[in-house]
Amino acid sequence: MVHQITVIGSGFGALSTVRALRKHDAQADITLISPRAELHYLPGIIWIPSGLRRREQLIVPLANFFRRTRVKHVVAEVTGLRDGARCVETTAGDVRNDALVIASGGRFIKKLPGIAHAITPCEGIAAAEKIRDRLQAMTAGTIAIGFAGNPSEPSAVRGGPMFEFLFGIDEQLRREGRRDKFELVFFNPSNEPGNRLGPKAVKHLLDEMVRRGIRAHLGHKMVRFEADKVVTEGGEFAADLILFMPGMTGNAWFDQTDLARSPGGLLKADAQCRVEGAQHVYVVGDSGSFPGPDWMPKQAHMADLQAEAAAANLLDGLNGRSPQATFKVELICIIDAIDHGTVVFRNSKRQIILPSSRLFHWIKRGFEGAYLKKYK
Repeated sequence: MVHQITVIGSGFGALSTVRALRKHDAQADITLISPRAELHYLPGIIWIPSGLRRREQLIVPLANFFRRTRVKHVVAEVTGLRDGARCVETTAGDVRNDALVIASGGRFIKKLPGIAHAITPCEGIAAAEKIRDRLQAMTAGTIAIGFAGNPSEPSAVRGGPMFEFLFGIDEQLRREGRRDKFELVFFNPSNEPGNRLGPKAVKHLLDEMVRRGIRAHLGHKMVRFEADKVVTEGGEFAADLILFMPGMTGNAWFDQTDLARSPGGLLKADAQCRVEGAQHVYVVGDSGSFPGPDWMPKQAHMADLQAEAAAANLLDGLNGRSPQATFKVELICIIDAIDHGTVVFRNSKRQIILPSSRLFHWIKRGFEGAYLKKYK
């Protein structure tokens, strides 16, 4: 029997799911739904402000990948589900399935008053280009960089890239010989920003801010942004450029389904990546709320691990076997600053920090090349 499998999304989790499905089932009929046939490599946007990367270097057309893996691509936005998730409703019509994988990412919470005055870097390449252009136009001033979370979903936060923008912009201004004309301020409602990276990492990051002369405004809940300032419950400070990463929640179209949701609005999953209470429906990456430690990261590596488990379990379920595969929880990242980086690793047994090195910068760049090669 040929199974009809639908994957929603074209990011890391979705594409890793496709590769895993095809590896284990050469005959399955796989349909992928996303607005465009492109992979946008968002980890690389940290290098756009300094000119190390351009838009075209971070976008991979997926037509060749879809052809190699025999995937039908439906160019559309998902609007809802019906018939127990066996039918995906889209702007291009209905798509039927025997099993479904949701890997459509998360949505940033834009409720903070005045948030339009801030740039949200991980919204995409255009946001990073806007940061580049604003920096080029500035001759002096205060640059404020921070992030916050989803109070109802501890894991739904993406702070790592903000440290990279912080240290990268500091390094860039030093290279350009104008760091003395700028004040950099890092802000966060927690006294221990980046605590999901582990206590050692938090200490390292705060020490690095002190070493670089970056002021920290910590432990105060955000109140609002204005055109030229950041306002918190612990005071306000001037800001000529604000970069802010809010917490994440689920996609808006989730509201048009009866899928189980977490308190923070993500799809509630079990250890096998199954959406609770739904048959043959799986979730991967930022769309899901998974059981595990509160430091479980929202990053591409984690989505890749979940994709492997989801694909194996989906095929087992369709073939009458009990899904057993689970995913390991680990965090691994290189916090880069243009030409050197620090390695942070964490799992259930250990936390490791490897001091800043040019080697780690080049490893990060090498990984980017190897990862993108899979889809070219």
